[in-house]
Amino acid sequence: MHRATTIFAASALVMVVAFVSPRNSLAQDFAQGFFGGRTISLSTHSTAGAGYDTYLRLLSRHLGKYIPGKPSFVVINQPGAGGLTAVNYAARVAPQDGTFLTLVSQGLLVIEATGGRGLHTSLGTFKWLGNFSQSNNVTVTWVTSNIKTLQDAMSRDVTLGATGAGSATVVGPTLYNSLLGTRFKIIQGYSGSGQIHLAMQRGELDGHGNSTWTSIKTTLNREFQDGKLNVLIQMGLRKEPDLPRVPLLSDLVASDPRKEAIAGFMSLAVSVARPFAAPPGVPDDRVAVLRRAFDATMQDPEFLAEANQLNSDIDPMSGDETQRAIARILSTPKSVIAEVQAALGGSLN
Repeated sequence: MHRATTIFAASALVMVVAFVSPRNSLAQDFAQGFFGGRTISLSTHSTAGAGYDTYLRLLSRHLGKYIPGKPSFVVINQPGAGGLTAVNYAARVAPQDGTFLTLVSQGLLVIEATGGRGLHTSLGTFKWLGNFSQSNNVTVTWVTSNIKTLQDAMSRDVTLGATGAGSATVVGPTLYNSLLGTRFKIIQGYSGSGQIHLAMQRGELDGHGNSTWTSIKTTLNREFQDGKLNVLIQMGLRKEPDLPRVPLLSDLVASDPRKEAIAGFMSLAVSVARPFAAPPGVPDDRVAVLRRAFDATMQDPEFLAEANQLNSDIDPMSGDETQRAIARILSTPKSVIAEVQAALGGSLN
């Protein structure tokens, strides 16, 4: 009897293990979700070491903590066409399952809203996960340039480096020429901010066409602190705390209702400074997971400490807030858009 009882107990244990193990495995698979064991590609249009790239690499070191399954990450640089190359790849070529995410050039919002060409898919169809920063756009010149102030830029020609048509590096100076009478000469074709900064420091250019203030702080903070950069103008919804004496575009045109409407549209557009998205085809349940992870990362103490060390401004919007802001930009009244188009075409009368 004792031997039979032992055999029965052992058999029962085997059956229990056989029954429980699959359920534990299923529970583990559920906990890990779709992303368990996968690699997520993070793409941007900037070159390695530039502002957008710095944000993505920072994110790649922390985001996985908040995604079930703790996926790994790889950062991909896709420079070209002022950001169009990267965003069009995300829309049409990249996997649409959540394993490919992209940090989008802010200048493309203006391009789409004003009817510019080159986008294969509307930015409104992307699944926006959040926005790192609401940093202002700034135009800067190097210390050896004879252009020290905005007034200087109104009285003599200023050569500014830019990437490609549609990028913020082109849009900003073009707008200032139309609204303020500056004499910015835009030299396109640089691969990214790093190349522009080198050309500026060698004296080939007076300055950088346009960049976010947080990008300047990330890449040229020491030079700024040492007085080697002249910040001529800023564009956004409010002045940067670091730049209380640098004129804000909306203040400069406040007495002209037409120009004020143009500046208002542009200031809202640039406030979505570092928008982060999943491609249009990613399922909504995975988008929800990624949005929660992004929000949690933006509050993570280790993430924020590292961002501070990198001089990377963190002033985030949630995915829902970013989606609404982009929808608002893309639904701007046609009368305002017509004025913006005229200003960007250099024909504002």
